[in-house]
Amino acid sequence: MKSIEGNFDNPEVNELLKKHFVELRSVSPAGSTHVLDTSGLKDPSIKFWSLWENNKLIGCGALKFLDKDHGEFKSIRVADEFRNKGIGERIINHLIEEAKKLKISKLSIETGSGDFFLPARKLFSKFGFKKSSPFAHYKEDPNSCYYTLNL
Repeated sequence: MKSIEGNFDNPEVNELLKKHFVELRSVSPAGSTHVLDTSGLKDPSIKFWSLWENNKLIGCGALKFLDKDHGEFKSIRVADEFRNKGIGERIINHLIEEAKKLKISKLSIETGSGDFFLPARKLFSKFGFKKSSPFAHYKEDPNSCYYTLNL
């Protein structure tokens, strides 16, 4: 698997991010959607990677610095043709390894509480993420679940 940092100009990456944004907006109530669009992912506090196998885009993920040793996962997405093949685990492994290189000792994530987000919640639990209270700018919200992992 090859990872490329940034790469927003790649049409395949751009399309995957647009699809991610539109889909998450469609399944989350107004006021409870925290997905970033491409311009949001270009913020200097965020590192973004696209992941490739045999020149095919398999997914992407981002890491936002909340402070010098606390990061948040953002925009984790598996390309449709690679779903249910363990790619989500590979993306999370990649993001955890990058976080360690960047000396991040705590990772957090916000995801939805609805059925649509159940696979994501199961995946984070599999990696040892524990339910937590809201972090950073998040507030208690029945439509959100918060998780944290100490590295």
